[in-house]
Amino acid sequence: MVAHDLLHPQGWRPALGYSNGVAASGRMVFVAGMIGWNAEQEFESDDFVEQSAQALRNIVTVLAEGGAGPEHLVRLTWYVTSRDEYVASQRGLGGVYREIVGKHFPAMTLVQVVALGEPRAKVEIEATAVVPP
Repeated sequence: MVAHDLLHPQGWRPALGYSNGVAASGRMVFVAGMIGWNAEQEFESDDFVEQSAQALRNIVTVLAEGGAGPEHLVRLTWYVTSRDEYVASQRGLGGVYREIVGKHFPAMTLVQVVALGEPRAKVEIEATAVVPP
């Protein structure tokens, strides 16, 4: 069960791959910024899509620890070191996103940053989920 509503103002163009807003009620689960390394804190790839996929898998794993799943996500904030690489990777990102998260598109923000805490990281994703009462 998901206790949230997607917010889309009347007359606005469709939001593709994200929601403009989400209204939710329940227990909140906050996931720290996840990067594209595995449980051993080792990078298996320098590919942007593969690092993004691993970051999303990490988020889903942490959500499960909090009794949540990807369907409970209400917000994702993506920090990328290259907006151009993000844009060029849209097709691949869409595929791994749907594979890992499904066809659930919470409110999302994308921010380009100069660098991330781990020098090899190309993407870091923060997540917020709300588990229904």
